[in-house]
Amino acid sequence: MQWHELTVLAAESSEEMVTHYLTELGAGGVSVEEAWSADKPRDMKYGEVYDTPLNDIRPGYSLFKAYFSEDMDMEPLAAELKTLLEGLPEFGYDAGEFTIHIGSVHEDDWANAWKQYFKPAAVTERLVIKPTWETYTPKENELVIELDPGMAFGTGTHPTTALCLKALDRAIQGGERIIDVGTGSGVLAIGAMKLGAAKVLALDLDPVAIKCAKENVDQNGYAQDIEVRLSDLLGVLNESQSEAPRMTDGVQPPADLVVANILAEIILLFIGDVMDVLKPGGLYIASGIFKNKEMIVEAGLLAAGFEIIEVLRQEDWVAFVAGKPKGEDE
Repeated sequence: MQWHELTVLAAESSEEMVTHYLTELGAGGVSVEEAWSADKPRDMKYGEVYDTPLNDIRPGYSLFKAYFSEDMDMEPLAAELKTLLEGLPEFGYDAGEFTIHIGSVHEDDWANAWKQYFKPAAVTERLVIKPTWETYTPKENELVIELDPGMAFGTGTHPTTALCLKALDRAIQGGERIIDVGTGSGVLAIGAMKLGAAKVLALDLDPVAIKCAKENVDQNGYAQDIEVRLSDLLGVLNESQSEAPRMTDGVQPPADLVVANILAEIILLFIGDVMDVLKPGGLYIASGIFKNKEMIVEAGLLAAGFEIIEVLRQEDWVAFVAGKPKGEDE
């Protein structure tokens, strides 16, 4: 089967929004390659080994490849994407001097070619993300997450995901019941279990994500501990407050911790809902925040009654660890 391949070169700072738009336009998969050059430092503090070769992508830019079914009319789609990217400054993002190119690729080439660039990588002092098709011998005390992200989801090494995993590594003491909002490949839910959580409820609105996350949960042996559900946080909250019988004996609000790796604009929409599903003293880890949105997300968290416990940064991305005051609801 042939697929349309839409290639976009855009500023790295717009990565989350470009990926979001491509997915919303119906992409069956999206891959992202960031610019590497001899003078760009690579984070190797955990002993990472990079097999990805240097590339000639323009510094400060990322190369996106999105795949659409062969019956899709690509010219109007590309025109719509162009309009969306031109409008990004309205939301505080900038795609830079972007380009859009339409091509084609055979399904087998698309499905397998990207895997050569996904290698085992340490994202914290303890957590290592390993693609399921690679071999890896863990060092003492390393916790290995087996992951097949599928073409539509990241490998878990993007700064926004890495920040979440680092925050979880610090926050989890053992026995926590956690809600993962926008689970994607399930990497955060699996990482939480590796770190000692008791149960995780992993939520996503995308049926493709649900399928991908369930496969990864099974691969890591957590089918009995991680419930993957097609829902959003508000849906779970409404269910917990209804008089209907609960569906499972897994995580039900109030939870010990909520983690969300999504766009800043979405984080701002349900800060109050997170407060409602957390126990007094519970933690909220929010990531996916580009540096230009840091202040408005912090203001939103404070306005909702959260206490800012820690702010983590990696490259141009920010994650908050916020706490619900222990006096709430008491």
